[in-house]
Amino acid sequence: MRFPDDEGTHPEFRTEWWYVTGWLERAAQAPLGFQITFFRTRPGIDERNPSAFTPRQVLIAHAALSDPGRGRLLHDQRVARAAFDLAGASAGRTNVWIDDWSLAQDGNVYKARIPAGDFALDLSFAQTQPPLLQGADGYSRKGPDPRAASYYYSLPHLAVSGTIHESGKRTDVTGSAWLDHEWSSSYMDTQAAGWDWIGINLDDGGALMAFRMHDSKGAKVWAGGAHRDARGVRRAFVPGEVEFTPLRQWRSPRTGAAYPVAWRIRAGALDLTLAPLMDDQESDSRASVGTVYWEGAVRAIKGGKSIGSGYLELTGYHRPLRL
Repeated sequence: MRFPDDEGTHPEFRTEWWYVTGWLERAAQAPLGFQITFFRTRPGIDERNPSAFTPRQVLIAHAALSDPGRGRLLHDQRVARAAFDLAGASAGRTNVWIDDWSLAQDGNVYKARIPAGDFALDLSFAQTQPPLLQGADGYSRKGPDPRAASYYYSLPHLAVSGTIHESGKRTDVTGSAWLDHEWSSSYMDTQAAGWDWIGINLDDGGALMAFRMHDSKGAKVWAGGAHRDARGVRRAFVPGEVEFTPLRQWRSPRTGAAYPVAWRIRAGALDLTLAPLMDDQESDSRASVGTVYWEGAVRAIKGGKSIGSGYLELTGYHRPLRL
């Protein structure tokens, strides 16, 4: 990994994403969860065509707000080819946009402006910790075939400030967030139907990422992750050290998909449970990436007490995922 160069785009790779999730605190109100993701994909369609309309790079963006007061996820999405400066991703530093949606980096601060349909996010994320390299110094295996892998780093414990607009009201917020940046030209292992992933900001200043690739019956195909403790000591996990055990399911009334929204997670010596901020955090993104998945705010609990907060992503439960 080369910083800051690797914080920008890698257009020679097939797929890339910048993914920010976190919890937002409001005065005298319940907390909210939020998610902002920008994808860049290289479809490889007739790249020799000199036309400016040729889709050499396509940008996709998702944004969501988890509000327990509503009980249902607010979600929006955008997609556009990188042409005429209407959408794009810059090299050297994070700077991705689609029309008036953007995520841009200024030094160690990231700024997101997302004027979505039912809500708007205007948030800043200040880096408080160094990058957490995933896998083997940033090379993260995703399956038995070592070519099924990605380049991957995280920025835990981002300090959040800004405003949200919801139901015609503007609200000041603070909070804590997690940023993932990942890029790859590999395909998912043929045994895998999807993945389960967590990124947790631990209250003691530590950070935990864990994932498992699962087959169509929910069995583990591969797993991995990393923990950095409050002293800054990092440990990467091999597949046998990570176990996801479902504790409770929620079935979507819209798609019929059943998601395990509560879990017991074992990662090395860490053993905790996950409880969702609310059950209905399903994202229907068939208009952009062609899939339906569950992505939502969760608390990490140990001994009946909260020890952290973050996000859980569940894919492959509506239909097997094919990238």
